[in-house]
Amino acid sequence: MRELSVPPTATVGPDEALTDMVTRNATEHPGDVGLRVQRGGRWTDVTHAAFAAQVAGAAKGLIAGGVQAGDRVALLANTRYEWTVLDYAIWTAGAVVVPIYETSSADQIAWILADSGARAIVVERPEHAASVDSVRDQAPDLASVWTIEDGALEQLTTAGADVPDSELTARRATLNADSLATLIYTSGTTGRPKGCELTHANFLLEIRNGMSLLTRFMNPDGSLLLFIPLAHVLARVLQVGAIYTRTVIGHTADVKDLVADLGRFQPTFVLAVPRVFEKVYNGAKAKAEADGKGKIFDRAAQVAIDWSRAQDTGGPGIALRLQHALFDKLVYGKLRAALGGRCGGAISGGAPLGERLGHFFRGLGVTIFEGYGLTETTAAAAVNHDAALRIGTVGRPLPGVDAAIADDGEVLLRGGIVMRGYWRNEQATREAIDEHGWFHTGDLGELDTQGFLSITGRKKEILVTAAGKNVAPAVLEDRLRAHKLVSQCIVVGDQRPFIAALVTLDAEALPAWLKATGKSESLTAAGLRDDPDLIAELDAAVADANKAVSHAEAIKKFRVLADDFTEENGTLTPSLKLKRAVVMKEFGDEVEALYQP
Repeated sequence: MRELSVPPTATVGPDEALTDMVTRNATEHPGDVGLRVQRGGRWTDVTHAAFAAQVAGAAKGLIAGGVQAGDRVALLANTRYEWTVLDYAIWTAGAVVVPIYETSSADQIAWILADSGARAIVVERPEHAASVDSVRDQAPDLASVWTIEDGALEQLTTAGADVPDSELTARRATLNADSLATLIYTSGTTGRPKGCELTHANFLLEIRNGMSLLTRFMNPDGSLLLFIPLAHVLARVLQVGAIYTRTVIGHTADVKDLVADLGRFQPTFVLAVPRVFEKVYNGAKAKAEADGKGKIFDRAAQVAIDWSRAQDTGGPGIALRLQHALFDKLVYGKLRAALGGRCGGAISGGAPLGERLGHFFRGLGVTIFEGYGLTETTAAAAVNHDAALRIGTVGRPLPGVDAAIADDGEVLLRGGIVMRGYWRNEQATREAIDEHGWFHTGDLGELDTQGFLSITGRKKEILVTAAGKNVAPAVLEDRLRAHKLVSQCIVVGDQRPFIAALVTLDAEALPAWLKATGKSESLTAAGLRDDPDLIAELDAAVADANKAVSHAEAIKKFRVLADDFTEENGTLTPSLKLKRAVVMKEFGDEVEALYQP
């Protein structure tokens, strides 16, 4: 078993808790801006003292509403300022936060409320409250429901006006490093979601060791715009990390307005899933082609990639430096402006980014630090950073983390960031964490001689063809998704004579391609499934993806689907992971058609 241990750079005292940072900021830096709130298209500053006062007011309201120390309180809302206030307010009341994605169905809400034994819930909108009301009979422990859009923060503050400060001090005193901070339910690509028990120490070790690698961005002069769901552990950790480092935080949930929000907020750092970066690239390429400048963009993209690669091999030569400087004025500056103009870095997680895209963004001046982790490891267990960057990998293990590759290729992780266990599920906990403390991730990977980790696939998703060839679909899927017309894809072939794929089209990229090929812009994926020009375009994308694998692993056939894979139709998790079992069931006929003579 190949193993690597990285010593910690920070520790956590036994009596520390996540609430300490809010008190410290308000005491030591009361007038400094800690967060910014968007109201009516304008950003308003919130000082550390004002934030702490709102947290205290909401915490008193929760106590007045009957929340006891150790109670579970659910939080169902989009990424917004109130989410962060309530997160810390629930902790300040001595309770445990149970995040729920705001897109969750009534059945999913019922399961999480019942399994966690939540005593209260704060939701975003009246329709969320209606969903909760519809399943109250399945959540016997649930008492209070507050709605953010109906004034939840104001209501809580008013209700808690008579709760003395001494009660908050007493509630905070019930917390220590080993206290349960949150139950985050896994997105459930298979079976019922399980609640991951993450402690205050899990978070504090994650941010202290992790933020030490990102000091160029996460500092009082930096700013972070959060737009992926705070119910996702990675966004949550970056939120906590920003409060800890006093990095200014902004929130936006409307990704349709993301470019405008980035322009107004002007973050120095962002967090996103690979699909966001793919869309930035594909959108810029489509605009260039529509303006008749496609060849210029393609050349600029290649120069950015070459310039980035050269950083790892002695630096660029004079010719490449001159080309890079030219395209920096013509192309790269405009792309940086689309990210607000001040953004120098980003974290990408949730799925593989792809080496080409990583080099492209680094080449235009926005380094994307790809990392790897799971809910069970309090987000990142490994990450690239300025001092140790290898694009195409997920970086080295964080300080304080042990990583190993088992004999069957599975990635194992151990350290203070690993969850305490699964809530009320001892069997699942024993299956996931062995007697030596190793958490079995279910992912396959490799550790190189410098300690950089690469993820090669999911253990449960390995396809075995009829000829006995083992194929990891991730590498093919990642490369196919990089094409501007491809939204999602799934590689199939388990116990089949060859590897094949189902492909969905990107509805945003389609109109520009239709216009460029002289077709009616009203055509949809359903009407284009057998279009020869589309098939030729995708054939080229498949051929490019196949370059990454052997002939036996290559995609031999593909089919275009009429519908995309989405969270709404149940084929993607809220963190945009493919629910392979659901897709195989729902599109079984399409898979069968691939193997018809």
